[in-house]
Amino acid sequence: MVKAKTWILKKHFEGFPKESNFELREEVLPELQDGDVLVEAVYLSVDPYMRSLSKMWIKEGDVQYGTQLAKVVKSKDPAFPEGCYVVANCGWRTHTVTKAKGPAGPILTRIVSEWPSDISVSLALGSLGMPGLTALYGLEEVCKIQPGETILVSAAAGAVGAMVGQICKIKGCKVVGSAGGDDKVAYLKELGFDQAFNYKTVSSLEEALKNASPEGYDCYFENVGGPLFTAALKNMKPGGRIAVCGGIATYNDTTPQMCPYPHHEIITRQLKIEGFMVRSWQHKDEESVKRMLKWMKEGKLKAKEVVTVGFENMPTAFMRMLKGDGLGKAIVQV
Repeated sequence: MVKAKTWILKKHFEGFPKESNFELREEVLPELQDGDVLVEAVYLSVDPYMRSLSKMWIKEGDVQYGTQLAKVVKSKDPAFPEGCYVVANCGWRTHTVTKAKGPAGPILTRIVSEWPSDISVSLALGSLGMPGLTALYGLEEVCKIQPGETILVSAAAGAVGAMVGQICKIKGCKVVGSAGGDDKVAYLKELGFDQAFNYKTVSSLEEALKNASPEGYDCYFENVGGPLFTAALKNMKPGGRIAVCGGIATYNDTTPQMCPYPHHEIITRQLKIEGFMVRSWQHKDEESVKRMLKWMKEGKLKAKEVVTVGFENMPTAFMRMLKGDGLGKAIVQV
């Protein structure tokens, strides 16, 4: 008999999440049937989308959704032998009995067989997982960046933004990053960003963007929303491309933010703006992860993690991530 601990979304978020939105429960798992796999979480990811898409994806009383790096403990599916590591869309659970695929797509995905022993498997939740792939596809598939172009990225010290900047440099671009702290600006410079600024301390976002790149920007990788988005539009080059990945500045609002209508800038600069989700290119994931692994082995990609220990601390880690505490990808080690 295997028992699992789970975090339930007790009440949907109104404003910033609170401990009282969650409830820790325990359940007994069923015996495995043909095709079933029992996985045990090793690391769990906490990400901004868990806040922004909550009401769309789950109802009150459901297990909080999310991704984990898990180890197969028992298996009745030959494609997932005991001892292998998987990225599992199982939510905030310590143990799960599941099939490899569900109605909406894969639930379990084995990490690539070429995974080096000197690179932590936890990075399959970060720079070598969903956040890294989001950066890669946003740049290659949406913005279609070219060598010599200038790229702006907001939330640049976050899990996605840091990868955006590093991939831009690999591809021969100039990259400018906006972040919310002097320590984060220093981190961006360590990663090779050409310019970086603290949006919380500059007197004018428009002037900061102009100073960082007087000639303007070919592409903007948008993670934030709010006033920075408006300022960025006014600094785009004609025909500029904008990949809209997120809007973390708005996720906890109880009333919508108001901003100047952007139509004039979009029309006169002939901007192309495209929202995207990483799963649109999941058929490329294995090849893409192998490419990023190669870059990391060559020293072209660096990664930081903010590790919280203890499954009981999932809500705390989630809220810390939303506040922007720490440098790097937020994960929880069980």
